[in-house]
Amino acid sequence: MAENSIPNRKDVPSKDKWDLSTLYASDDLWEKDLAEISVLTEKAVSFKGKLADSPETLLDAIKAIEALYLKIETVSEYSGLKYTADEGDSTAHDMDGRATIESSKAFTELAFFSPELLSIPDEKINAWIERPDFADYKIFIQKELHFKPHTLSEKEERILSLQAESGQTAQNTFSLLTNVDFQFDPVNVDGTESPLTNSTYSVYLHNHNREVRKDAYTKFYKTFEAHQNTIASLYAGSVNQDVFRARASGFKSSLESKLFGDKVPESVYRNLIDTVHKNLDALHSYYSLRKKMMGVGELRHYDVYVPLVKDVAKKTSYDEAVDICRNALAPLGKEYTDTLCGGLLGGWVDRYENKGKRSGAFSSGGYKGYPYILLNYKDSNIRDVFTMAHEGGHSMHSWYSKNNNPFMQYNYTIFEAEVASTFNEELVFEYLLKNAKDAETRKYLLSMRADDILATLHRQTMFAEFELKAHELVESGVPLSATVLRREYRKLLELYFGPEMVFEENSDMEGLRIPHFYNAFYVYKYATGISAALALAKRVTEGGEAEKADYFKFLKSGGSRYPIESLKVAGVDMSSSEPVQSALDTFERLTKELATL
Repeated sequence: MAENSIPNRKDVPSKDKWDLSTLYASDDLWEKDLAEISVLTEKAVSFKGKLADSPETLLDAIKAIEALYLKIETVSEYSGLKYTADEGDSTAHDMDGRATIESSKAFTELAFFSPELLSIPDEKINAWIERPDFADYKIFIQKELHFKPHTLSEKEERILSLQAESGQTAQNTFSLLTNVDFQFDPVNVDGTESPLTNSTYSVYLHNHNREVRKDAYTKFYKTFEAHQNTIASLYAGSVNQDVFRARASGFKSSLESKLFGDKVPESVYRNLIDTVHKNLDALHSYYSLRKKMMGVGELRHYDVYVPLVKDVAKKTSYDEAVDICRNALAPLGKEYTDTLCGGLLGGWVDRYENKGKRSGAFSSGGYKGYPYILLNYKDSNIRDVFTMAHEGGHSMHSWYSKNNNPFMQYNYTIFEAEVASTFNEELVFEYLLKNAKDAETRKYLLSMRADDILATLHRQTMFAEFELKAHELVESGVPLSATVLRREYRKLLELYFGPEMVFEENSDMEGLRIPHFYNAFYVYKYATGISAALALAKRVTEGGEAEKADYFKFLKSGGSRYPIESLKVAGVDMSSSEPVQSALDTFERLTKELATL
């Protein structure tokens, strides 16, 4: 497809679009299933008050809920994919909206299930789930029971659930304030005034013209600083909400409450921070190298995101990118590459940009249908090859999970999600580096990979440390103000960036602009994910059949284990600091090789 021509959705060839017929052959069939959601909801609700009657009754209830969940997932998957392919399609928008409404109604009606299940005496429920007919539901029930120590009475849980919507006020207001109400001054780009927004800001920081970067940075943080007290109050409200819910549910801290669902020990979180701290010298050396390569007298905060090496002028067609994935991922075996590449060429992927299509990329794999992938592939950007491999890793994880697990235990956690995708990226990187024919290509690949690891491991760990500090301050009785938050964030900036960096007076405003902070203790999963992926990629490529088999056990485990356990099966122990240290060693090796070039 010509990159200077963006077609309407109706003009995109069918071979370039995903094949949604594995979900529904027509919209009419989708409409029939949408109508069935209310019927299935009514059936599931008919078991209210009866779950403890007998094992047969409980099993029938769970099967009714299973049928409802599967229907909701399939209906929502179809309408959601149609809408993301063309957000200007009013029919798709209407379908997706109706699917959301019906799903919300169903989940509200099912609010009785967990408290009632947890009220069944332990000796009774533990005996029931050992029966053969509970085999497909045992793990689902055990994961529900895991929350029993922190589940309140039905009346108290209802109060908490009623408070959930108002609890989102800080996050919603922050989003409206910064994305809608904020008016940034335009940026001067080659004599032309260009709009500055939250979306375009990162584009300007990647501009090789230093004056453009400086102008964007200055104007961006000037606007945030003008509203610092309001934003600080919103973030303090979000942290206070986390602390309230943790204490109400009997947790000793916000961190414990957020890690509890995945059974992740607090030591994993703290080991991540400690291990990165011990390796900051390598990060500081990288910034010294960046300063030298950029030829600047002072390294400024707005200098650290621009690519060190300009894009390599090479076109890679979509089919060529598929071939690269096939060759790079060959260590995973023929079944893996044939399945993935067959999907990339045969209906899994919506390949190119069209008018109204959502930007970026994602993988969306449900229990039915293909594990679909949205791309906006451009043959002039080698990064899009990595994006294809990344999303392909997600989709193959979903493919193995659903083909090896019953529906109620096939879904894996976010903690695990980035492992298979980043694993694929690492194999593609090593393949392209090995086959690079000139120094410029090697420099580009090395600098790109080093920057990616830095952004995912070092930067997200810094964010995670800030979140932890903010919550611990509130839990110790210290109120959060703009002054307190900026002071704590500046300490981290100086610690992580080291002596080469010269900060502006308002550089610490960065800590008040990160949307992820309103979903507390989430970003650390990016850092642990890339650490596990790099360790497993090395283990599989340097190992034999046993190591490869271990990795496939992880891909096939779905939601049958908690994430720490499933990664141990793969051969990496995230409860130790070793995988994080190994990832940091990889970063240091890449930057040293880059320095020699």
